[in-house]
Amino acid sequence: MTKRFTYFLPLLLLFTGLSCTSEEQTEAADRPNIVYILADDLGYGDVAAYNPDSKLLTPNIDRLVSQGMRFTDAHSPSSVCTPTRYGILTGRYCWRSRLPQGVLRGYGRALLESGRSTVADLLQENGYTTGVVGKWHLGIDWVIQENYRDSINPQTASISAGGVVQEMNSDWLDFSEPPTDGPLDHGFDYSFVLPASLDMPPYCFLENDTLLSIPDGHTEGNDLDMGYYGAFWRAGRMSPDFKFEEVLPTFTEKAEGFIREQSGTADPFFLYFPLAAPHTPWVAKGEFVESSQAGDYGDFVQMVDATVGRIMAALESAGVADNTLLIFTSDNGPFWREDKIEEFDHRAAGDLRGMKSDIFEGGHRVPFVVRWPGRVQAGSQSTHTTTLTNLIATCADLLDTSLGTDTGEDSYSIWPVLMGEAEEAGPEQAVIHHSGSGHFAIRKGNWKLMEQLGSGGFTLPRTVEPEPGGPTGQLYNLAEDPLETTNLYLERPEVVAELLGELERIRQ
Repeated sequence: MTKRFTYFLPLLLLFTGLSCTSEEQTEAADRPNIVYILADDLGYGDVAAYNPDSKLLTPNIDRLVSQGMRFTDAHSPSSVCTPTRYGILTGRYCWRSRLPQGVLRGYGRALLESGRSTVADLLQENGYTTGVVGKWHLGIDWVIQENYRDSINPQTASISAGGVVQEMNSDWLDFSEPPTDGPLDHGFDYSFVLPASLDMPPYCFLENDTLLSIPDGHTEGNDLDMGYYGAFWRAGRMSPDFKFEEVLPTFTEKAEGFIREQSGTADPFFLYFPLAAPHTPWVAKGEFVESSQAGDYGDFVQMVDATVGRIMAALESAGVADNTLLIFTSDNGPFWREDKIEEFDHRAAGDLRGMKSDIFEGGHRVPFVVRWPGRVQAGSQSTHTTTLTNLIATCADLLDTSLGTDTGEDSYSIWPVLMGEAEEAGPEQAVIHHSGSGHFAIRKGNWKLMEQLGSGGFTLPRTVEPEPGGPTGQLYNLAEDPLETTNLYLERPEVVAELLGELERIRQ
């Protein structure tokens, strides 16, 4: 080796190292960590940044809004729990699945089809470590005792029109064996979950698809005469050490731990964090008890806000906040009837009509906030109409990859909107809404068409029979009538015909 080469070798190694480091930094910047916080039954009007008249304090969500992009026209694909979760993970409307309407219960069988790609699969295949912490509510294949394996039929179990078991007799199950289908079978490297809603048995935790303790205890239920308000939960199996008021804190600690652990590795991470709150039971604890102006529900919402703050703090503490795409939203509208509006003068759905389960805007229009420091403009707002099924296509766009032909059929990327490159995500897209009892609506531009009369959900009347010569459905111009008060179904037959045709095309 000559002296000249010996002299330049350290410089060559230095510049080579800098080049590699630069490439690695560029790749890291193009593959941000992704944290998706999904509140449960949080209303559009609960968040102060969305509703200045809210009786609730949500300083952490408001701060997130100030640091990111707030969408004012975002929608859950369904106005109830299970279908929305299916849509988020698969990019498909759940009515295409074996559960055409309704939700699963705690002993419902796995809804996600074997081989169906999820957003967790997509990210896992692109080098992400993936985790889910929170409420699963997509079914788990508990092991059935051998004596009962041929006993499941429509007479002995609740089975959907598509053939998925929504609920079954828990006495037929063998809880000593790990379930055979759970989050780890659908793209997640790590999971810590509650099987279904916090008011549905079994009341237990599973970590990496294994029960932490067998639900061999029993609860008689609570607040069963409160009309699904308060600290309501159903009777059923419960792990002996299960405490309802500890579920949200436990989930928060597990999510913080996942962030800390993964932040110390070279690979980016995806955390899907579906909360079980503020869905019933409304069980705030500590400083949050009697902290709001909207009763137990408001207290629980303010505890959810604190959880969002803790996740933001965990990202900051781990040094990864600047390279984390943080999304906050809700799975549907709030369960908040007129009596509660009158009692507390708080409109959980804001000025929107309806509530959870309804086909009206209050059932499915949700807060939706996206933060990525330096990439998504802080304090910005978008009026773009979007739906939660768009996650998987947006992630594919972020990663500059494409989805398979049978993946994410109802998903389109909102990446251009997030990056400030366009006000709309390409050509105008129709969005489908679906109520708890299976009513369909289609939204395109300012027009929203509902196939049937009534709410299709919890607001009465749920269904209305058409009168002779009267409208058979509902049509609203949301730009002129955001409260859905003036039905234009008979006045604009050309719009009705166009939207019905589009709805049928999408369903086919």
